[in-house]
Amino acid sequence: MNKLKIGYEELKQMYLDFFKGHGHAVINSASLIPENDPTVLFTTAGMQPLVPYLLGAKHPAGDKLTDVQKCIRTGDIAEVGDRSHLTFFEMLGNWSLGSYFKKESISMSYEFLTQVFKIDPKNLAATIFIGEDGVPKDMETYETWKSLGFTDDQLFFYGKSENWWGPAGLTGPCGPDTEIFIIDQSKPKCSDECGPACNCGRYTEIWNNVFMEYNKNPDGTFSKLTQKNVDTGMGLERLFCTINGISDVYTTELFWGVIEHLEKVSGKKYEDDIITFRRIADHVRAATFILGDENGIAPSNTEQGYVLRRLIRSTIRNLKKIDITDFILPTLAEIVINQYKASYVELEKRRDFILNELQKEELLFNRTISVGLREINKVIEKLQKGDVIDSTTAFKLYDTYGFPLEFTEEIALEHGLKVDSKGFDALFAEHQEKSRKGAEKKFKGGLADSSEETTKLHTTTHILHKVLRDLLGDHVAQKGSNITAERLRFDFSFERKVTPEELAIVEERVNEVISRDLPVSMEEMSFEEAQKAGAIGLFANKYDIEKVKVYSIGDFSMEVCGGPHVEHTAEIGKFKILKEESSSAGVRRIKASVG
Repeated sequence: MNKLKIGYEELKQMYLDFFKGHGHAVINSASLIPENDPTVLFTTAGMQPLVPYLLGAKHPAGDKLTDVQKCIRTGDIAEVGDRSHLTFFEMLGNWSLGSYFKKESISMSYEFLTQVFKIDPKNLAATIFIGEDGVPKDMETYETWKSLGFTDDQLFFYGKSENWWGPAGLTGPCGPDTEIFIIDQSKPKCSDECGPACNCGRYTEIWNNVFMEYNKNPDGTFSKLTQKNVDTGMGLERLFCTINGISDVYTTELFWGVIEHLEKVSGKKYEDDIITFRRIADHVRAATFILGDENGIAPSNTEQGYVLRRLIRSTIRNLKKIDITDFILPTLAEIVINQYKASYVELEKRRDFILNELQKEELLFNRTISVGLREINKVIEKLQKGDVIDSTTAFKLYDTYGFPLEFTEEIALEHGLKVDSKGFDALFAEHQEKSRKGAEKKFKGGLADSSEETTKLHTTTHILHKVLRDLLGDHVAQKGSNITAERLRFDFSFERKVTPEELAIVEERVNEVISRDLPVSMEEMSFEEAQKAGAIGLFANKYDIEKVKVYSIGDFSMEVCGGPHVEHTAEIGKFKILKEESSSAGVRRIKASVG
């Protein structure tokens, strides 16, 4: 394992302490499973949980924030195994919600890198927005970098493809950014035009400062925002390696515990099959964090559960490639839990759930592989030596039975057969493209939907929550929710099916509250005050700031929440339960609509 100049936990604390010293409130990481945001499957960046506040809502902690946000990005699972792609990662962030802007943001970033980490300013470079689509060249950013001593050789102007963020949807907040790079002076320029946009390895991006000062309008034009925000993001793992002069993050404390155990069990060395070892270590860490999240879910065939299942099954396939057939996923997860439980206490709290789900999935997939073996044997019986297993059959074995192509190729080789791997790759690429388009469609809604319809449904979840507690008991607690413009989905702790008679009462009572046209008001108070007042809320580790927002619906309910809400309940309309079903063990789910 590599020796370090700065440890991982130490680096995180240095970052938070720096911005705390510059007047920022330190907030906890939000869940990996976005709440009330149907536009994404996972939290992919630090700004996602702060969308309401970037759009103008007041944050209880103030207008200057900083945190370390846990993130999942699944668009490149197949690419994991190189030195840069990680499925789970932590993102350092600091935000100005209408407080400071470009000059202050850039100056603090510069101070942190050069004064705290002692990076020679000559080894830094920055990119700046050149101006495009009616938005002018960002000369304020340029002048700020120049005032800090950057020469023109360290500054690079690019268009929107490199130096513009957003909007996430078709319209909404967006703006230019400035990206900060470390220059590897040992690598010569690849050409006269060599710069941060090159892939030659001379420039490594470490920080992105986004200046949200525009709103993209439906007609494609841009107008200035009333509240200008700063949103910065820096990948913790990448910074950790860069600061320590390490090129391979898998040879650090973050992954080495898992890799050492793999070496011990397999009898192989990391250097024997680097890609396979990396994929196992990455996927186990990501799966552990998804299962261990405060809103964690179990493997399934839909949405987040499908991604989780894919990660686990990819891990099992890769374990077999290094001759590990024993059930060791729970053991590997324990290594991850023990490493991160101090920073993320939810991993320890959900330890049993994590280990049990991994064990069940490992058992299930090994059975799946057995089914795949039977299917491929049927195919082989119909072929003669020298024949080719066609691409459609190979892809069906993969897509329907979860049978990896490399397994098909190995078995085919044993029987003197070949596999149309190029045709398989084409079908796989087509499958990926469909998945990518599906993901883009999923995200098309952009920033968290705050439409009139979703606002009504959001308030309705508060009423529903209180009605369920009144009817079924105070042990009922919200376990998650998902809201689209068409319906709400509300998960709550309850051990049995809610009877049709009970559901009828729930629907009647919710509509009764709505018809009373109760006012919806918000008050900021401390945790202790909120708890004493009887506000419902997930207090443990969720709210780490001095004040929270408490929304009251007349004299009916009081709940800790970030909004948005209607002003009077009569705005909601008629409430109708569409379905009641099981979500997971001990958790029920209600789907409903209003209008």
